[in-house]
Amino acid sequence: MKSLITRRKSLLVAAGAALALTLSACGGGGTPGGTASEGTAPYKVAENVSLTGSPTFDKIKSDGKIRIGVKQDQPGLGFKDAATGEYSGFDIEIAKWVAASLGFSKDKIEFKPIPSANRESAITNGDIDYYVGTYSITDKRKKQIDFAGPYFITGQGLLVKKDNSTINSEKDLDGKKVCSATGSTPIQNIKANFPKAVPQEFETYSQCVDSLKSGTVDAVTTDQAILIGYAAQDPDNLKVVGEPFTTEKYGVGLTKGDKALRTFINDMFTNGKDTWQKIYDSTLGTSGTKVEQPAVDNY
Repeated sequence: MKSLITRRKSLLVAAGAALALTLSACGGGGTPGGTASEGTAPYKVAENVSLTGSPTFDKIKSDGKIRIGVKQDQPGLGFKDAATGEYSGFDIEIAKWVAASLGFSKDKIEFKPIPSANRESAITNGDIDYYVGTYSITDKRKKQIDFAGPYFITGQGLLVKKDNSTINSEKDLDGKKVCSATGSTPIQNIKANFPKAVPQEFETYSQCVDSLKSGTVDAVTTDQAILIGYAAQDPDNLKVVGEPFTTEKYGVGLTKGDKALRTFINDMFTNGKDTWQKIYDSTLGTSGTKVEQPAVDNY
């Protein structure tokens, strides 16, 4: 796998410019990082879709709408504009691509923001039909739900204040207050493998970033792709340090045992490489990062 960050020195400068456009124009169809309209999106709404053996698909067809769990506070990935109510980002476009492949247009989608700690319960309780939001595939989670994908691979990183010279990598976390979202893979990793760090938890990553800016915590940790977005929002005060120190594989969270839907989405990813690339290039790719679409895991 190629590294997520291939032009490290210039990345945050490029990301700042590109994602500033994202946040100022996230309501426009086809704008970089924005919410593509169905006329400009690289995917089309399928017609007469038949998917035998999927209870999730049967429910969606019966309801006449599709409910997708997402994040709303991750610039470039899953972000909700407070003024327009529009969602934008790489994960949002992946979620819409899945919906379109199942035959559902944008006006039939209900996005439901779900915090990290509540993702499995939202799926198992039937509150959502599937989840797309920086959702790392783990063996522990696969005991409760299924995953299609992975559709993206990144790694855990660190965000600190711009003037911080004491934290340059994960090796510098002893005695430091390190914040992440409750229930997330990164905070579990900090607790398990960095015993001298002081873990701090909030429901959302944006709360961690606010605490970092106020000086309540020393660092924020989550997937580096997410942290790049936050640093790009406020490059004068925040920076990403070090290199990724884990491997995180993002998947689409599904109801346990819905093999038909999992296979359908995996086939969509496998056969839709050009679509995936166009989605990436118009969202996270505007930051200057170069990645390859990963192969799916047909477990």
